Amino acid sequence: MTNHFKQWVREAIEKLAGCLRPVLHEINELDWKTQLTDNKERLAEHLIAFGNHPNGGVLVFGVGDTDGQLHAVSSATVGQIVNTLANLGRDGVTPPLAIDHAVAEFEGVPLLFVHIPEQPNKPVHRRGKSIEETWIRSGGTTRKASRQEVGSLMLNSKAPRWEELRASALMPLDEVLANLDLATVAKLLQKPLPAEKDELGRWLVDHGIATPDGADFYITNFGAVAAARQLDSFAGLKRKRIRLIRYKGTNKVDTIDELAGQKGYAVGFEGLIGHLKRILPHSEVIQQSLRTEVSVYPEIALRELIANALIHQDFSVTGAGPMVEVFSDRIEFTNPGGLLPGKRVDRLIGTTPESRNESLASSFRLYRICEERGTGFQKVVASIELYGLPPLVMTPLENAFRVTLYAPRSFGDMSQAERIEACYQHSMLQYISSQTLTNTTLRERFKLHEKQRNQITNLISAAVEAGRIKRKDPGSGNKFAEYLPYWA
Repeated sequence: MTNHFKQWVREAIEKLAGCLRPVLHEINELDWKTQLTDNKERLAEHLIAFGNHPNGGVLVFGVGDTDGQLHAVSSATVGQIVNTLANLGRDGVTPPLAIDHAVAEFEGVPLLFVHIPEQPNKPVHRRGKSIEETWIRSGGTTRKASRQEVGSLMLNSKAPRWEELRASALMPLDEVLANLDLATVAKLLQKPLPAEKDELGRWLVDHGIATPDGADFYITNFGAVAAARQLDSFAGLKRKRIRLIRYKGTNKVDTIDELAGQKGYAVGFEGLIGHLKRILPHSEVIQQSLRTEVSVYPEIALRELIANALIHQDFSVTGAGPMVEVFSDRIEFTNPGGLLPGKRVDRLIGTTPESRNESLASSFRLYRICEERGTGFQKVVASIELYGLPPLVMTPLENAFRVTLYAPRSFGDMSQAERIEACYQHSMLQYISSQTLTNTTLRERFKLHEKQRNQITNLISAAVEAGRIKRKDPGSGNKFAEYLPYWA
């Protein structure tokens, strides 16, 4: 058992001891039964009430209803009770409940503990009935909620995230292992997989990869999209495979080839990066008297922009998935879904991170695929400057977002608009680093000689006139002037 699993059992045992001794009394967080009742309607009401209760609750079987006497539960009884409650939680209430259970000794007697977690999406109510058909715990008993209490439950409701929803049918643990590449996930986490099946089941739940239902599991959307051996195995995720398309020239008229990713994003990430590096153009440089092939695109930019497209996509956009399109002069990274409300394209570099897919973003950080500290675009722009590339172009589309990384071009071959944008992005990079843009730093960014100082002076003036940068101290002389982004 994991620590989390032991924790709820330990707490339930402590609460049961407090309820039975020295005086028998009931509490909202726990209820006990001698055995399973035939009244399934009442059982469903108990499940609903605990599903609505803060932090959920526990049903204990093997304790006398009225006298608190202990009665050992058999393995056959445990199986019957768990299956009955699991079926009720799945088929009798909305939203469905996934219960957990454990057999533990209390005062030397084995009892069955069934944990019903609090549901974020409230009110939990009878399936096929109105939301007023709901129950709550009050004074240690289960009773029907009043209309005012139903309203209070709705105010405390939180719809489940896409990542938490089910991607598969209910399946045994062996099928979960067959569908997911957990060995690679463990390798990314730099921790071994649990050896015991019970431990492994808890590990899946703790990492958000699966949700339990009795002895079996549902693979979550997060588990599938991160760790699937074949995304095609999950009907709802077939169109979410990342596509890598290579074109001949600068438009989409002639396609060289197309690769559709088969694996989950996390377990297939390194393979995708490796393939992309192999097909991209390289330039030959001499390092320590040896000729070396170096990609014309910085690898850190490729990694961050692909991770960004995967993490920040809107999974509710049907029929579309992330794409990487390679042209002779650029690479375009496109993901379904626009910017989150309140986000501005020209402020994405260095801003506070925010993702519509929190589990995917935090897990990619744990897998060391990317960082979740808002430094992604900052790293991309820094690598672009190091390689002398044109500025990064970020384009909101009707229902998508595209980032374009251009192949190297000299200062003379860039348009004036590109030079001004590069100037603005350089000013942000300097500002984030507690520095300022100067003629010298901008010349170094464009790999220009001191003799081209006047060209940079003219560019800075154009960027100021365009409203992209501003002078830090308007009263200072021109020769040593410092500049900040317009919003600083």
